[in-house]
Amino acid sequence: MRIVFMGTPEFAVPSLFALSASGADIACVYTRPDAASGRGKRLRAPAVKLGALELGVTVRQPASLREPAELEALELLQPDLIVVAAYGLILPAEALGTATSGAVNVHASLLPRWRGAAPVQRAILAGDEVTGVSVMRMEQGLDTGPYCLQVSTDIGDKTAAALTRELAEVGAQALLAALPAIADGSVQWHQQDPGRVTYAEKVAKADVQMDPSLTRDEAQRRIRASMPGAPCRVLVGGRGLTLLDAVAGTARVLPGSVAATDEALVLGVADGTVEVARVKPDGKGEMEASAWVRGVRDLAHTTWERAS
Repeated sequence: MRIVFMGTPEFAVPSLFALSASGADIACVYTRPDAASGRGKRLRAPAVKLGALELGVTVRQPASLREPAELEALELLQPDLIVVAAYGLILPAEALGTATSGAVNVHASLLPRWRGAAPVQRAILAGDEVTGVSVMRMEQGLDTGPYCLQVSTDIGDKTAAALTRELAEVGAQALLAALPAIADGSVQWHQQDPGRVTYAEKVAKADVQMDPSLTRDEAQRRIRASMPGAPCRVLVGGRGLTLLDAVAGTARVLPGSVAATDEALVLGVADGTVEVARVKPDGKGEMEASAWVRGVRDLAHTTWERAS
């Protein structure tokens, strides 16, 4: 099949590489324009662009697919199939119609649960036990199309970052498994149950904000859902920290108080404690919480509070 691939972040890279390794004819890779990020606000290429350049595949980075010139360029590629994975741009009907077999999306949830922008984080925040990947046919609605294949995985104590990496690999293999039936027309599409629809709105800082009044389960979920765009931050003795991973604690600490073990930073919450395993101090890189505790040394009588 002649394929046009559309994706932007790390989540999409395994699908792109899997297609290439399978021998698929990748006519072009579409990704979002380079964007400024980091302290110096330097332009940085999306992960998919870097992957495509490594594979020697042509890359296009339009700001929109609605412009006539972009639609014409897509039509000239004459794709049999458009494969999308976390692209981040809306595909108009004219773009979806350029491929003879339509367009499929590798979506990081078990549709119809968690349609939308942040399915991994929303699944964690909601306390879901299971999530997965759906290979779905794209329509004009937000993740409304039928799916042909779903693969599930347990969430457990995984962070959003770890779960995203796992689902990226699961999605790549699911895509390869679905392609033969899509190519020969024998694919079976399953309509989503409208009564089970939930929406994964983009996660804001308020959604992962920590507070001593939270329960232990709520606090753990917010910490595990922390991502760069919406970090879970606290002030510990006036020091800013982003919390990256935690488990339920066993120590007895009052809500808002702080303790430490050899391996973790312990924060008191409403019904117990959470043991924070990994942190990112403001202005520094990620580290084990135990290393940060050793650097601070004295946490006796220290308190913690929400950070703005």
